[in-house]
Amino acid sequence: MRGGVARWRDAAIGERDDLRPVPAASLHVTLVFLGSKPAEAVRSLWDVTAAAAGGCQAARLLPQGVSAVPRRRPRLLALNLSDEGGRAADLHGAVAGALSGADLHETERRPFWPHVTLARARRGVRPGAWSSEAPLPEPFTSHSLTLYESRPSPAGARYRTLERLELAA
Repeated sequence: MRGGVARWRDAAIGERDDLRPVPAASLHVTLVFLGSKPAEAVRSLWDVTAAAAGGCQAARLLPQGVSAVPRRRPRLLALNLSDEGGRAADLHGAVAGALSGADLHETERRPFWPHVTLARARRGVRPGAWSSEAPLPEPFTSHSLTLYESRPSPAGARYRTLERLELAA
């Protein structure tokens, strides 16, 4: 999925200098944003997450268009995804609810929004409107749930896989 979305995004962005593309290896769909957590909490976070996700199925996601976020002063462009059958929302609800119930996460007020961040605005630049003639990327199935550690870097966040769980087909 990452390669196809990155190629599509790169063709659509072209030579734009107002955007900094997210590296292909860093493209992902955020299920639950955990924020900063102490290293000693990782085992508990993963144990609760894996237990909650154990009965969930892989989600089929369909690209639906691109949004500039936030609308008034965009800082990023995101590929909106439709959650065919609601499996991603079910997984989100199970994991977020279990983490909240274990006092490991505070449930967000805004609704779950399946998306992939494609590019970020360069510092101090307001990006122009998104325009692309290319057909959207193909739908894809998300077969795994991954716990990432995110570290800031001058080129953007760098992600390191800590844990991974394969979801039922």
